Amino acid sequence: MNPKRVFLLLSMLTASVVANAQSIEPTLAKMGITLAPPAQPMANYVKAVRTGNLVFLAGHVSTTTGKLGVDLTIEQGYEAARQATIALLSSLKAELGNLDRVRRIVKVTGFVNSSPDFGDQPKVINGCSDLLVAAFGDTGKHARSAVGMAALPSNYAVEIEMVVEVE
Repeated sequence: MNPKRVFLLLSMLTASVVANAQSIEPTLAKMGITLAPPAQPMANYVKAVRTGNLVFLAGHVSTTTGKLGVDLTIEQGYEAARQATIALLSSLKAELGNLDRVRRIVKVTGFVNSSPDFGDQPKVINGCSDLLVAAFGDTGKHARSAVGMAALPSNYAVEIEMVVEVE
């Protein structure tokens, strides 16, 4: 095939892919999610650290308090994980300026404030994973840990940290 024709076809394909790419924030808006500016850290740390093409996000908590298996249901925990994820995305946007710069959600670590006999931490942290995949598609698929904690600061139900690859 003629090299000029190959170049033209590749250019058209690239333009088509770019034109059809969906921006993250309108997708979040369709989901009823608005990203507010992140709150300032309450201690001597920063919410996000970028090194190279990776952003490490500090643990972000839900607004929900209580212990899974005692005070809260799995559904309430799932919603708490969504809340923490929205806070993470707010901090990520503040760091990057635009969530469309995300290349991949690499790793999520979810901590669930739960009773010793509660074993459904993965179902709780699905609130985070489901939101990330709904917003970012395949880019949102990530490695993950979901662990139970005897306690979290201020009795928050969920704390989540995340590693993100960016442009």
